[in-house]
Amino acid sequence: MNKIIKHLVLFLLSVIVFPIFGQIHEPVKWSFTQQDLGNDEVMLVMTAKMAKGWHLYSQFIPEGGPIPTSFQIEKNKNYIAIGKVSEPKPITQFDKNFNMDLQYFNLKADFKQKIKKNTDKTFKVKGTLEFMTCDDEKCLPPDYVDFEFVIKGNDDGTTAVNTVPIASSSDTSSKPSIVVEQLNVEALTSERDTIGDEKTSEETTGENNNLWAFFLAAILGGFIAILTPCVFPMIPMTVSFFMNDGKSKALAKLNAVFYGLSIIAIYTLIGTLVAVTLGADFANFLSTHWIPNVFFFLIFLVFAASFFGAFEMTLPSWMITKTDQKADKGGFIGSFFMAFTLVLVSFSCTAPIVGTILVASAGGEILKPIIGMLGFSLAFALPFTLFALFPSWLNSLPKSGGWLNSVKVVLGFIEVALGLKFLSIADQTYHWGILDREIYLASWIIIFTLLGFYLLGKIKFKHDSDVKHIGIFRLSLVIITFTFVMYMIPGMWGAPLKALSGYLPPQTTQDFDISEIVRKNAGVNTAVTPESTCIEPKYGDFLHLPHGLEGYFEYEQALVCAKKLNKPLFIDFTGHGCVNCREMEARVWSHPEVLRRLRDNFVVVALYVDDKKELPESGWIVSSYDGKTKKTIGQINANFQITRFNNNAQPYYVLLDTNGDLLVPPKAYDLNIDTFIKFLDSGIEAFKAGN
Repeated sequence: MNKIIKHLVLFLLSVIVFPIFGQIHEPVKWSFTQQDLGNDEVMLVMTAKMAKGWHLYSQFIPEGGPIPTSFQIEKNKNYIAIGKVSEPKPITQFDKNFNMDLQYFNLKADFKQKIKKNTDKTFKVKGTLEFMTCDDEKCLPPDYVDFEFVIKGNDDGTTAVNTVPIASSSDTSSKPSIVVEQLNVEALTSERDTIGDEKTSEETTGENNNLWAFFLAAILGGFIAILTPCVFPMIPMTVSFFMNDGKSKALAKLNAVFYGLSIIAIYTLIGTLVAVTLGADFANFLSTHWIPNVFFFLIFLVFAASFFGAFEMTLPSWMITKTDQKADKGGFIGSFFMAFTLVLVSFSCTAPIVGTILVASAGGEILKPIIGMLGFSLAFALPFTLFALFPSWLNSLPKSGGWLNSVKVVLGFIEVALGLKFLSIADQTYHWGILDREIYLASWIIIFTLLGFYLLGKIKFKHDSDVKHIGIFRLSLVIITFTFVMYMIPGMWGAPLKALSGYLPPQTTQDFDISEIVRKNAGVNTAVTPESTCIEPKYGDFLHLPHGLEGYFEYEQALVCAKKLNKPLFIDFTGHGCVNCREMEARVWSHPEVLRRLRDNFVVVALYVDDKKELPESGWIVSSYDGKTKKTIGQINANFQITRFNNNAQPYYVLLDTNGDLLVPPKAYDLNIDTFIKFLDSGIEAFKAGN
């Protein structure tokens, strides 16, 4: 009786409140899939997708609250239900409408029921679910949906997906009939599972390639560190230490190998500590927030000043003295502390290089700091170990001299150039507008021009020797440097500079409009058709698409336009600080065939996951995966990518139909133009087949 009264009261309240706020069309949509688990077991999945701002209540709501979600599944002799209907972890929050703590779901929730088949024949599992949905101001009347799963026999080899459209809460007509679509069992996986499989193949390959590239760059950094004046002169001193300790040569060589391994272990431990200390969440903060990015920019300037000779970064002398005393003990312990002494003594020269590697890895995967330090230490330890094993090679080493300081100065110029990247990330993310593309390019052009004059001997720093003449190697560096400068100059007038696309601000930050020129050069028709836009894009005053493409920056607005134009939706999950995103735009999107398809066949929406523009409170959402309130454009877009597509990598490209359903498996970073064109064409074909 109490339950009937509660239903009646909630219904009357809804009837009174609902007309005041206007009708909401289908705030919750249900879909039904099944998954063959093997051993005659099947998982029935009932998925609720909620409109933005609406939520669905858990099955476990205390008495006196809203109507909980409930499932009534008809029993029959063909199957046995294993356990009860399970649900994902809900959000728990105090609800002022009901004056109690309630558990609910936002955006999407999968309810699952496992069954075991008792027959090889085809049979049906029927049931009814009841639910209630509310937003922050009102609740709709309790509603119910009839559903039906068709469980195919084992000899059939197929299974089924059943989708039941939900009637509007104000719809007084009878419940809709059940629509049953039969698909091949291999093609029948949930949207989330399909996307997860895609990530494990294509995206994992891309991530591995990036890690390998970072590993090789770290190795290069290790070799460069050897050529600095703090490290290079220590090679013969180290060899002398191992070959004159009064013991056998065999034991000396064994100690030398242990010495090299100790260097690797020390630096790799540093990388591991950074990875464990920072973690993935803090790494995301480092890669997007303005405070760490501006701090890193300043740190790089300090590193550069040190390399230019303004000061030396040194550790306390007592620390070096103590480790040096430990090294005098000899044996494996002495070898380890000899390695530790090298790390400390070379700090003034290696700290900027090690710091560069750690900073570059701070915003990436947890593995990056470990891999970076492993690569650096391998290269750094190799010469010491090899010369200790083969001391006769010392005769082939060049003599120390002014060229060692030149290495430091060259690294100083590179540090300044790299530091600008971090300032650029903060500038793009927060829309400061102080480091647009041409300002960034002008800075690099000046930096590398000065570097070229330094290599020619026209500029001298504090500890430099006079350059009376230059050799072939130095001349080669001069030619490479000035060639690089000449390559960058056309970028001041809008040249794409594809080789640098990942490190420059996007072309849309140019102070003058170059979109028409870019599209004409790409062979794309620049005329804007009446159907190229249908709604004024939100955030279009500070967010832009590359190559003059027309599009949107909010998912809901883009989906409305896609429905109006009857075109598939192309989602670009991107970021201001995403190097791979800029490379994809410069190298793949710029291709005439790719541009033509994006412009003519899709409604394009770019969802920036790192944008810091805070929305009005009415636009905030509570995440269904971490329970946190998302306030900025980037946080909301990132939450959408994670909850909808189970993915948080950028770039990430998704093709949807006008109902927001997936057309083909999403695609990640891939510079193969033909593959990307096939991806777009497959989405177009799937969209046409569904119409």
